[in-house]
Amino acid sequence: MPLHLIKLSVGTDSVADLEEWIELKMKAQKKHGKKPERIHTTRMVPKRADELTSGGSIFWVIRGQIMCRERILDIRPFTDKDGIGRCRLVLDPKCVLVEPRPRSAFQGWRYLSAHEAPRDLSRAAPGASKMPEQMRRDLRELGLL
Repeated sequence: MPLHLIKLSVGTDSVADLEEWIELKMKAQKKHGKKPERIHTTRMVPKRADELTSGGSIFWVIRGQIMCRERILDIRPFTDKDGIGRCRLVLDPKCVLVEPRPRSAFQGWRYLSAHEAPRDLSRAAPGASKMPEQMRRDLRELGLL
């Protein structure tokens, strides 16, 4: 059973913001002659890396709700120029919408077991992924989604 991570998407107000930021980063890498990869750098190296790379995802909390996920492809520990151990999470750049779920703020990332993870929105509410994000938020607040 895969293990997941959950993390706040700091500075984004919507899934569209996150997708736009990912696209900009990928274009910048390509412009500089690098192979475009979706990388998220963290300070801590997950101790359960094998479980995360066996089908796990990183679930993003945006404006107080878990809203989407990206599949974890690889985990690459490294030491930065200051000698501090860090980690590059290599992610599938495709954001998959999930069933919105409230989540309070926290520091860093946390593990999320498969049974705690929200379902993909396409399975939880077919057709809802075609709605504007604000409409999905409103429906969620009303208990209709």
